[in-house]
Amino acid sequence: MWIFFLTRLQLSLQGSGELGEPSLTLPTVGTNLTDLTLNKKKKVTLRELGGCMGPIWPSYFKDCASVIFMVDSANIAQISSSCIQLLSVLSAEPLHSASVLILFNKRDMPCTMSLIEIKSLFRMDDIIASATQPITSLELSARSGQGLQEVLSWLESIIVK
Repeated sequence: MWIFFLTRLQLSLQGSGELGEPSLTLPTVGTNLTDLTLNKKKKVTLRELGGCMGPIWPSYFKDCASVIFMVDSANIAQISSSCIQLLSVLSAEPLHSASVLILFNKRDMPCTMSLIEIKSLFRMDDIIASATQPITSLELSARSGQGLQEVLSWLESIIVK
């Protein structure tokens, strides 16, 4: 069983790994567990931890094979704190070989910057250059479902490894 550590993400995924209808999205408070079956064989448990749970994230690192880190790209005021949280996660010893997916959420909002601007503000090039982990970044709208298929494809690709 693989354990994924997630933050600020509510994927509209059914237990079969198929995309469902996008659901109402709310910030995660606490922790949620979701079981998925990918490729009709491999069972994956997603553990979603809200951003406010940051102080206890390290207690979940030892069982974590992959990280999906959600960034609210419509909240420019929180970009710096999200970047600092991500750097803390990437520097944690138990996660040095974890696959990492950084999701820039709320891409459907009219107030968001372009992906190039948000990646520059987030310092993605520097993060990727200094990280020991393989890092992928995608943009998504959890509300509309845009980009969720790419998230599923990423999950399936790391299961194969």
